[in-house]
Amino acid sequence: MSTIGYDSWAVDLAEVGAVYPFQGSEGLMVVLGVVFWIAWHRIQFVREGQHLEKAKQMGDTEKIHNLLEKY
Repeated sequence: MSTIGYDSWAVDLAEVGAVYPFQGSEGLMVVLGVVFWIAWHRIQFVREGQHLEKAKQMGDTEKIHNLLEKY
């Protein structure tokens, strides 16, 4: 099984083009990469929002408010 499109390396190397795997699927890989990138940022945004909301509910609000009044 070959992922680069050549079954044998007994060819004229001057005529060999790209030798990386999955030739011809670069566009699909770019689309998948962009979708993964956007999804990762969305997941991070939601999780950080949840964490910040949870942190906002922690502690004694009156005590925090009094401490902030000093500054």
